[in-house]
Amino acid sequence: MEKTFNPTAIEQAMYQQWENKGYFKPHGDTSKPAYSIMIPPPNVTGSLHMGHAFQDTIMDTLIRYQRMQGKNTLWQVGTDHAGIATQMVVERKIAAEEDKTRHDYGREAFIDKIWDWKKESGGTITQQLRRLGTSVDWERERFTMDEGLSNAVKEVFVQLYQEDLIYRGKRLVNWDPKLNTAISDLEVENRDVNGHMWHFRYPLADGVTTSEGKNYLVVATTRPETMLGDTAVAVNPNDPRYQSLIGKFIDLPLVARRIPIVGDEHADMEKGTGCVKITPAHDFNDAEVGKRHQLPLINILTLDAHVREQAEVFTTKGEVSDIYSDALPAEFQGLERYAARKAIVAALDKLGLLDSVKDHDLVVPYGDRGGVPIEPMLTDQWYVRAAPLAEVATKAVEDGEIEFVPKQYENMYFSWMRDVQDWCISRQLWWGHRIPAWYDSEGKVYVGRDEAEVRANYQLASDVVLNQDEDVLDTWFSSALWTFSTQGWPEKTPDLATFHPSSVLVTGFDIIFFWVARMIMMTMHFIKDENGKPQVPFKTVYVTGLIRDENGDKMSKSKGNVLDPLDMIDGIDLESLVTKRTGNMMQPQLAAKIEKDTRSTFAEGIEAHGTDALRFTLAAMASTGRDINWDMRRLDGYRSFCNKLWNASRYVLMSTEEQDCGTHSEGKSGELSYSLADRWIQAQLQVTITEVREALDNYRFDRAANALYEFIWHQFCDWYLELTKPVLWHGSESEQRATRKTLIEVLETLLRLAHPIMPYITEEIWQRVAPLANRGGDSIMLAAYPQADASLEDADAMADLEWVKRFIVSIRNLRTEMNLAPSKALSVLLRPAGDDARRAHENEAFLKAMAKLDAITHLSSDEAAPTSTKQLIGETELLLPMAGLIDKEAELARLQKELDKTHSEIKRLEGKLNNAGFVAKAPAAVVAIEQGKLEDYKAVLAKLVAQQEQIASL
Repeated sequence: MEKTFNPTAIEQAMYQQWENKGYFKPHGDTSKPAYSIMIPPPNVTGSLHMGHAFQDTIMDTLIRYQRMQGKNTLWQVGTDHAGIATQMVVERKIAAEEDKTRHDYGREAFIDKIWDWKKESGGTITQQLRRLGTSVDWERERFTMDEGLSNAVKEVFVQLYQEDLIYRGKRLVNWDPKLNTAISDLEVENRDVNGHMWHFRYPLADGVTTSEGKNYLVVATTRPETMLGDTAVAVNPNDPRYQSLIGKFIDLPLVARRIPIVGDEHADMEKGTGCVKITPAHDFNDAEVGKRHQLPLINILTLDAHVREQAEVFTTKGEVSDIYSDALPAEFQGLERYAARKAIVAALDKLGLLDSVKDHDLVVPYGDRGGVPIEPMLTDQWYVRAAPLAEVATKAVEDGEIEFVPKQYENMYFSWMRDVQDWCISRQLWWGHRIPAWYDSEGKVYVGRDEAEVRANYQLASDVVLNQDEDVLDTWFSSALWTFSTQGWPEKTPDLATFHPSSVLVTGFDIIFFWVARMIMMTMHFIKDENGKPQVPFKTVYVTGLIRDENGDKMSKSKGNVLDPLDMIDGIDLESLVTKRTGNMMQPQLAAKIEKDTRSTFAEGIEAHGTDALRFTLAAMASTGRDINWDMRRLDGYRSFCNKLWNASRYVLMSTEEQDCGTHSEGKSGELSYSLADRWIQAQLQVTITEVREALDNYRFDRAANALYEFIWHQFCDWYLELTKPVLWHGSESEQRATRKTLIEVLETLLRLAHPIMPYITEEIWQRVAPLANRGGDSIMLAAYPQADASLEDADAMADLEWVKRFIVSIRNLRTEMNLAPSKALSVLLRPAGDDARRAHENEAFLKAMAKLDAITHLSSDEAAPTSTKQLIGETELLLPMAGLIDKEAELARLQKELDKTHSEIKRLEGKLNNAGFVAKAPAAVVAIEQGKLEDYKAVLAKLVAQQEQIASL
């Protein structure tokens, strides 16, 4: 083995070998239990980020763990076609390279351009996933727009439509005026904005006045432009100021529209004037008020968010209505919404109807892709009736068929599912699954898998012209079918029978409704077992927290605090990191701040750490459901951990290669003499195996990582390897052979134990170690995962060795306290209690070698001892005679210097804490810190005084 571990030299070649040899595939033995995970499909436009690295580390750990237990294991991989994101990427590309738009190409040619882009550039993230060591079955890779999944999407749409669970309706949606499409709530980004609240006077009709004698009501709004679409004013029915006005009317300014005053709880008596304008076609809350009072809907905006030339007027049910005129004032027609806002405010002010304007902080929803404020827009869209599907899906979690880990996320799931709303599934894009619906010249809709089926099923004549719906399906619709569509549905494939339901879904809490719940709904509706019982898509949902930066802030490109997992694996110099974080910043001041912060935080750039260190860090920080504040120091620490394992393995190999390791001597009496250390490390290993398995079985990756770290670093490296040296250097042949055998067996086992989290370093070392341990196999990832061996459990050995460790640590502490060189041989006295005399006699060679002792003299309970410094090991006294060990006068002089320094610090701190001004002004936490320092110095003082008295008595 090389002297130092160099992950860069081995990782990519090793992964390619794993993939080429087919190690990631299911072994296909259906007599063995199946275990499967369906990867949350990353966007085809995406690149690896910390969230991917975190979740993929968890999934790969589970897959490797289960594969090593002999299960028929599948990790299904694939990518999502990412409708809006992909279309935008290609639109920008053709604009920059050809100065064209998609409309210059036309729909079919533009879609061809997207497929060309995917072929050339759409595989970035799958290549990056390989760098993480993900053992997915690449031969089964799927894409949500591939032929098989497209067929599944059509099948689901048609069946749901035939069951009256899909319908087309006119409803309010989140509308992106820049991209001209509906978007989901998940694609809405709420931003804090400094805005205004305008108060307008709405004249009362028919000579009616308020209780105060006013002939108007004052309504407040942050969106004056929408008043052109008002169809009511709401007041609280319990508000005594306005109760008499309920049922009366308003003469709406500018449009001469007579609208009612309605009583509704939506109007808050304590907020503003208590009067609320109701615009059902332009506000989600107003739309609900409109439903309750059967108010018409008046749409005043185009899809580009400009004022229309003529309004659209509909009934509450979305049918065209003539209850109000569709006329809009000419001076506002064609104005962009914010230009219209200014013009309308000015017009109302001119009429004397502007009561006041106040500064107002508000939250404005923006489209995360288009980057402009979204507009609640009344449009025709396709919807899934979610309530019938949600009922079955909710019961599955209630009955324990699906378990959330951590369990508290079930409450989030239930809160959505028990108040579920119909799901808008159409998007006004070109890239995506085109909706399988056709229209004739009169607008009548026909749904089928293709046009030929539509004509056959509806018995349409050949001269009836049909046009397919221009819209595509929301990407969440196709990904909701992910667990079964990837396995060949609607065909009844062997894969579907073997790997469905899948075992676990690893995901973030933010998409529990958008994806998790919809997968459960869709799967349970379409997939049934042999008895007709709805089948769940997965048995467990493991919900991860978010990876945040070191300050606890969410990582985002706009903040410049994003960390690229590949930079931590491969390293990146400071200048490249600065460029990466600021390169696309449009605001110079923000770019300058981010550059300053980056240079401050990463003064030397980021060093290469390798994949195993990154994966181990992520696992060690994976407390269930909690967000993680990223800590580069922990990553550095776990790189050191990898190096520690590497160096320990080199020691083992140097001690065992070309040596008799006793691997063929099991039955020969007297040829293997195991030391206490040998028996202890094997027993300790069994405890660790149990801890790690239990942790992985319960999704406690942090506990699994911590158990591995504790055993490998402290028990194996710090103690056992040191305890082997006296045996290997001075032991008998049978003792040496037993220790070599133990070294090899323990190392080989712990490599298998750590492999799911640290695949590369464990494989590299295992290839050298496995032959010495008589373990066959081509790869560690196909070897058996360790199980605790009861025959190796040894409570006595563990207790005895713990005593030995405490003895050695006590000697080391005495050396430190007495300022004695580690190499100086000592003679100690021991006044043993209980079983400690036996332990000392049986392990005298270990104790002398490890503690650098000349002699250990046993004293009886009443035997006098010379002046000594003492340590207690339980009830046993360990004494170090001080005469002759030190230069008395020099040591007293040294101690006096320490005492003087300590007295000085105590005096300084006492003065500070006795200063009333400091105590009054300083934060409580600062005062507490200073008090703690004072107590620490007092403890040091007491210890120094005791040492001084001991040495003075010599």
